[in-house]
Amino acid sequence: MFKILKTNLLSIIQSQPKSTALLRLLFKFKSHQLKSLLVLILLNSILAMQAQAQVATAIHPPLQNQEFRVTLLGTGSPPPTMRRFGPAVLVQAGGQNLLIDSGRGVTQRLFQLGIKLGAIDAVFITHLHSDHIVGIPDLWLTGWLEAAYAQRKGPFRIWGPAGTRSMMGYLEKAYAWDITQRIADQGLKAENVAVQANEVADAAVVYQSNGLKVTAIEVDHGDLLKPAFGYRIDYDGRSVVVSGDTKPSENLIKRSAGVDLLIHQVAAVQPELLKDPVYQVILDHHTKPEEAGQVFTRVKPKLAVFYHFVLLGTAKIPPVSEKDVLEMTRRTYSGPLILGEDLMAFRVGRDSVEQIQPVSK
Repeated sequence: MFKILKTNLLSIIQSQPKSTALLRLLFKFKSHQLKSLLVLILLNSILAMQAQAQVATAIHPPLQNQEFRVTLLGTGSPPPTMRRFGPAVLVQAGGQNLLIDSGRGVTQRLFQLGIKLGAIDAVFITHLHSDHIVGIPDLWLTGWLEAAYAQRKGPFRIWGPAGTRSMMGYLEKAYAWDITQRIADQGLKAENVAVQANEVADAAVVYQSNGLKVTAIEVDHGDLLKPAFGYRIDYDGRSVVVSGDTKPSENLIKRSAGVDLLIHQVAAVQPELLKDPVYQVILDHHTKPEEAGQVFTRVKPKLAVFYHFVLLGTAKIPPVSEKDVLEMTRRTYSGPLILGEDLMAFRVGRDSVEQIQPVSK
């Protein structure tokens, strides 16, 4: 057994040079049982150190004083592609980390940014379709752990439409075994996995902290999908609106007045697919490129950004391309426009909104 443990230890000792002296001391012991026990302890300690070190290096520059930063964590929709994860937008300002929606892969994207999962101060859900909420259990429970990439202190705070409290209550029941056992076995604190769920209403200021204000905006995702919301975040005279899923919404246009950055979803489908009612129904619940252009023209943001791309196709009929989306939007809008990508970040300034370039590796 000692030979096996020794081999495993030597295979990783190169990554932990400070452990070399301990290793030399260890091998001076004559008892193989004692050696085996001490090797196990040392091996476990090294693996723990490696796990604690697993916090990614940030890919963007550090936040500046009074900076208002918005990062697209996920710009996709239900298709499980690697390029576009599920919808999620990170807003950072006033020392706060706010998350709009929690789609598939949100924890991986936060990890890539070097942001602790437990550092998310509040989550705001636009509506309860699965692609917008499937990442909640991961963020909530993994963010509770004591590892360096997690470490939430205090309850998991979430705001959303009617049904949010019920959803979180059922999630607490679904994960009751995990929660109970981790408290008993690992000594994790119950107060750091507790949930504070809140439900929002149109035009309500749902969150205020350190000069940062979040206002709910009811949008139109379809007659049977009410209520659905976008959110406006204001900080130090600057603002961003995230649309959530919606058809062209007069209320969104109204409440986006004077906004600096407008992040809006978009959907498109090849005309021949509209013969199938399935595709027509999906399209009817979203904003088409030309319609989005009309919204942008009326709102006049300093910068418009597309996210949550719903581009439908089949094996025989490919989806509309992103280039086509841009060209269709340009028929009704000539202002600043960017096709969003996962991990694309923006700095909202007083006079302009600029894209933040990644740190050179």
